Amino acid sequence: MENINLPKRKSTRLKEYDYSSTGVYFVTVCVKDRKALLSKIVGEGLRALPQTQLANIGLKVKDAIEYIDTQYQYISIDNYVIMPNHIHLLVRYEPPTGGHGDPPLQDVIARLKSFTTHQYGKTLWQRSFIDHIIRNERDYIEHYTYIENNHLKWELDDLY
Repeated sequence: MENINLPKRKSTRLKEYDYSSTGVYFVTVCVKDRKALLSKIVGEGLRALPQTQLANIGLKVKDAIEYIDTQYQYISIDNYVIMPNHIHLLVRYEPPTGGHGDPPLQDVIARLKSFTTHQYGKTLWQRSFIDHIIRNERDYIEHYTYIENNHLKWELDDLY
């Protein structure tokens, strides 16, 4: 068999950063091929504000996200939104002083993706996820507000 040199995927994680340390992370996970499977944005127009209407698999994703708060002692979800073809999460790690959360962020997201893919019955998510380390209160407020308003700007979204 021929040895084919495939290009290596560039990691989206920061090298040398401990993703199980205290902090808040803004996470985006996209549906495979960006298919609008999770929800619909309804009520657009002059009189009605857009709202998110979850599909069956979107409801499973919601349950899985909310389960994280009860499953992991030092991890909580501060805010989230389920868009038609992606989700955004604000994930907070608060392990004991000087300690580390277990599991690290990438494992939490992998478990979320694995569980919901199993519920869906076939590949649901794109490989990996995008994260941003929240740096200060202003950064936190901007990302929290972005999640709150994401469905209002769906037609302008990069993932639309």
